[in-house]
Amino acid sequence: MAIIHNKPASAYDQPHTMSDKPVTGVLSQTTGAKVMDEMNISVGNINKGNAKGTKTSGIKTRGNGAATKGRIARGPMC
Repeated sequence: MAIIHNKPASAYDQPHTMSDKPVTGVLSQTTGAKVMDEMNISVGNINKGNAKGTKTSGIKTRGNGAATKGRIARGPMC
């Protein structure tokens, strides 16, 4: 049987970074239609068209055998 711990919110620590600084500026303060301008939203087959393009450059990899999904690595190469 599960043990349920019903603690009040005051029993938990406040959100903080790994260096014990408080977390600030997480939520956007703008509301309404301005927020929707920067969001990338799609509903079904309809989208706003503001998504980033697909990365087409990359490094051709070796040893793929009968690859069916491409042979180019497109991630960030550091």
